[in-house]
Amino acid sequence: MAVHPIDYRYGSEEMRRIWDEENKLQKLLDVEAALARAHAKVGNMPEESARVISERANTKWVKLDRVKEIEAEIHHDIMAVVKALSEVCGEHGKYVHLGATSNDIIDTANALLIKESLAIVENDLKELRSILKNLAGEHKYTVCIGRTHGQHAVPTTYGMKFAIWLDEIQRHIDRIEEIKERVLVGQISGAVGTMASFVDKGLEIQRLVMKDLGLKPARISNQIIQRDVYAELMMVLALIASTLDKIALEIRNLQRTEILEISEPFGRKQVGSSTMPHKRNPIRSEKVSGLARVLYSNVVPALLNNPLWHERDLTNSSVERVILPESFLLLDEMLKSMKKVLSGLEFFPENIERNLYMTNNLIMAEPLMLKLTEKGMGRQEAHELVRGLAMKAFEENRDLIEVVRENKDVRRFLDEDDLDSLKPENYIGMAPQIVDNVIAWIEAKERKEVL
Repeated sequence: MAVHPIDYRYGSEEMRRIWDEENKLQKLLDVEAALARAHAKVGNMPEESARVISERANTKWVKLDRVKEIEAEIHHDIMAVVKALSEVCGEHGKYVHLGATSNDIIDTANALLIKESLAIVENDLKELRSILKNLAGEHKYTVCIGRTHGQHAVPTTYGMKFAIWLDEIQRHIDRIEEIKERVLVGQISGAVGTMASFVDKGLEIQRLVMKDLGLKPARISNQIIQRDVYAELMMVLALIASTLDKIALEIRNLQRTEILEISEPFGRKQVGSSTMPHKRNPIRSEKVSGLARVLYSNVVPALLNNPLWHERDLTNSSVERVILPESFLLLDEMLKSMKKVLSGLEFFPENIERNLYMTNNLIMAEPLMLKLTEKGMGRQEAHELVRGLAMKAFEENRDLIEVVRENKDVRRFLDEDDLDSLKPENYIGMAPQIVDNVIAWIEAKERKEVL
């Protein structure tokens, strides 16, 4: 019976298969098989034994139910795997797990699971990057009101919004590439990490196993891969979640009824409320923001897992059984939800324009001040003059430019052409060029990936 929503509601089948019990068992067996092959290469076991162990180190031979049956008796998960594998290897079973400690197998298998999971995350990020790149290019001239403190500020463009997110997504792609060097690491170092159980062949055995599995060997360990590595991984996953949360929050705000500039897609048969038939709720974006909170909370136990007693204890183990699959599956759900939202984003141009002009040109106060400065008025004097005129326009509910036209101090510096030029669409600065620069940089990164 499924209990946790990641079993039936969150995460793709592809990501769920990685963290499925059967695949986790297979990864443990893969490490045991690689260890046997390494032992054979250095002369510690017959090649025939390594061949048999390798052939039978899979879930067709080693059944999950049998492993669980043994674990129920001996209360040790890895020894249960060792015993189950030994059973199906006959006389060759005596060589299974030779010289290894439990976390040699667990941590190296975890690296394999993380490697597969990061590949999915990275692919989703690249697809999200492509969606945002297209949106930024399409909307670099879509002028809208910029908001600071929840208040109308000065004009910006939707291209700028999307390019900001695009730039951030690229940083996450870069971060994943960077942490692979530190995270995709395994060990075969024996109890407390000295490799004493492998005599003088420990370093070579570890090198052979990691080369076999496509991982890097740990430089040093004390029976476990140090958990600052896992903590860094969890922080990167949470940081990606924070970007998705940021995007979702902006979409939710811009979909407010009184704003409604953009909206996440809404299906023709989709139901918004059980009692209010008119509702079009941003449920995907809200889900993204909600699941981000779980990702954030998983960083703290990952940090607490780093300080352990002496060479190691077991307090990290139970935590990692929860936070590793949970974080990857929930982030997987968030990424795929955000791809759907952004690829089907709806725009309401009439509302974008309405909101741009909602404040009766009060948003033109800054360009008015700068125009006065350009024509010879002191900056501080211009600021105070325009501030007073803006307050007057607000209190009288009048258009700022209309109020300005009546002011003799302004008219000494500005003529009608100057005042007519004060339009929101004319005050977007270098926004289109900035967006173009971001897109060009992203495309350069993409070309390097292809090479």
